[in-house]
Amino acid sequence: MSAPDVVVVGAGPAGLAAAAILGRHGAAVTVVDEQEQPGGQIYRQPPAGFTPPAGSSSAGRALLAEATAAAGVRWLADTTVWGVLGTRAGLDGYAGDQPAPGRYRVATHGPAGVRLLEPRAVLLTAGAYDLPVPFPGWTLPGVLTAGGVQTFVKAQGLLPGGRFVLAGGHPLLLVVAAQLVRAGARVVEVALVQRRRDLLPGPAGLAAVAGAGGKIAEGVGALRVLRRAGVPVRFGTVVRRATGDPDLTSVTLAEVGPTGQPAPGTDREVPCDVLALGYGFVPSVELARQAGCAVDWDSPAGGWVVRHDEWLRTSVPRIAVAGELTGVAGAEQAAVEGRLAALGLLRDLGLLDEHRAAGLAGPVRRELRHRRRFVTRVLDRFAPDRAALGSLVTDDTVLCRCEEVRAGDVRRALRANPHLGTANAVKLVTRAGMGLCQGRSCQPGVCQLISDVTGRGPEQVGAFTAQAPVKPVPLRALAVGDEPPATD
Repeated sequence: MSAPDVVVVGAGPAGLAAAAILGRHGAAVTVVDEQEQPGGQIYRQPPAGFTPPAGSSSAGRALLAEATAAAGVRWLADTTVWGVLGTRAGLDGYAGDQPAPGRYRVATHGPAGVRLLEPRAVLLTAGAYDLPVPFPGWTLPGVLTAGGVQTFVKAQGLLPGGRFVLAGGHPLLLVVAAQLVRAGARVVEVALVQRRRDLLPGPAGLAAVAGAGGKIAEGVGALRVLRRAGVPVRFGTVVRRATGDPDLTSVTLAEVGPTGQPAPGTDREVPCDVLALGYGFVPSVELARQAGCAVDWDSPAGGWVVRHDEWLRTSVPRIAVAGELTGVAGAEQAAVEGRLAALGLLRDLGLLDEHRAAGLAGPVRRELRHRRRFVTRVLDRFAPDRAALGSLVTDDTVLCRCEEVRAGDVRRALRANPHLGTANAVKLVTRAGMGLCQGRSCQPGVCQLISDVTGRGPEQVGAFTAQAPVKPVPLRALAVGDEPPATD
């Protein structure tokens, strides 16, 4: 494979929009994605021969068609990017000789084995994953994320159980519940932690949602499906525990008290065999952090987000971001950011002059400002109360599934070592975060517990260091020091 101008990591809305713009303006582009087909989670394509799910997005189909038809765009499917090398924090020399001058080395692993791509620039559009919220029983078989349940339905046409309870604090729960009902599932209840009155927009909120009719219509449509099916949607309700042996058999729900924590005496048990959790999303910034890109803490936007300028360029030259890495905001805003980031890279690479790039970027920036007004209001209403959710954790609650580290282990380590106060220090002492997922499942819970015990803020606690490989790859992928970058 010849060296591309740009490697785009991720084929969701942001990556697709960026690839279309880059290809249209003459850039040689390679798009790398872990799925077998482009689209990401939101525009996920079913396997060949499957009927697309009801309500599949026309905007998604149009974006897929535009990106896949763009000249100069090549696709690496079913492929993991496990490192961006040659940056100031990117393990220089880790995979053989240095990249060519002015290029990065993007380390991938897929069906063709190891490939070391050497682009002039990198665009990271890795998306996000469901926010893990630990509580007693959350590791039981049958406790899934809302995104995971959605994948079963959208990608395979499967129902992973018989009786579903959906609980959390994100509007995606309503959409997934409606998809389950349409697929023939029995949805017992949808429980949202927010109180109904807290979700009503004020005058400023009404102005912000003007023009966001698509999202409003999607939510209203989901509520209508649930109402017709007789599915109760309860507000001010939180899941306290999941029980069953060996599999999930019921969940305990409680009313939310004035402090955001479960109100005493309000517990009720609801039988089910699947609990779908949806408290929001976490930006997948691991690859950006491994490459040395600066990040900032923004809890409503998902936690750690990548710092960027007006062209979505990061603190590392010729590495840009778009989509959820700038803050979780949904498919529509991600696509707009993908277009803006692509124009910025074309400008930086000399494929568009500054005047032409600025002219093309003007309408994109206006649309982005409009999208952000709406998204800001949504994030304000649905931002997770991390401290209240952290109060659900008991000493016996498993925080790190991979290493089987419990909350009590972390609390004892902090009491025995008062000097501990960062995520990395606790990781070294307890092994939390040292497993296959490298902290994706446990980091939010571990860091929240450290904050609760020590009184330190997220910026002081930090995050687990992101190191290559940022995702599990075969050992052979790390033994490529003598192999040259892949070429045709």
